[in-house]
Amino acid sequence: MSEDETVVTLAKALAHPARIRILRLLQATPGCIGGTIVDAVGLAQSTVSEHLRILKAAGVISGEIDGPRVCYALNPRALSVLADFVASLKAADRDACCIPEPKAAT
Repeated sequence: MSEDETVVTLAKALAHPARIRILRLLQATPGCIGGTIVDAVGLAQSTVSEHLRILKAAGVISGEIDGPRVCYALNPRALSVLADFVASLKAADRDACCIPEPKAAT
């Protein structure tokens, strides 16, 4: 997978408010159990499971089966490509082409 494809996959995985809530929850409570996530997010079990599946498929979280439950954890290293891309975005210099000069007030 190219770096651009990785950025797109990560951005899509983060592009839902429930997934952001899940990530914040996992950051605050490492080793969170699936049922705890459902209670904290306030959505149906099946909906939370789908959000967890998307985050896991993108590599943003990991999930380990521990008996009858699954413990989830953040994988912050997975987001480094996206973080580097966002950090690289900055305004172009004024001397760069295609940037219109501000119009004078009349």
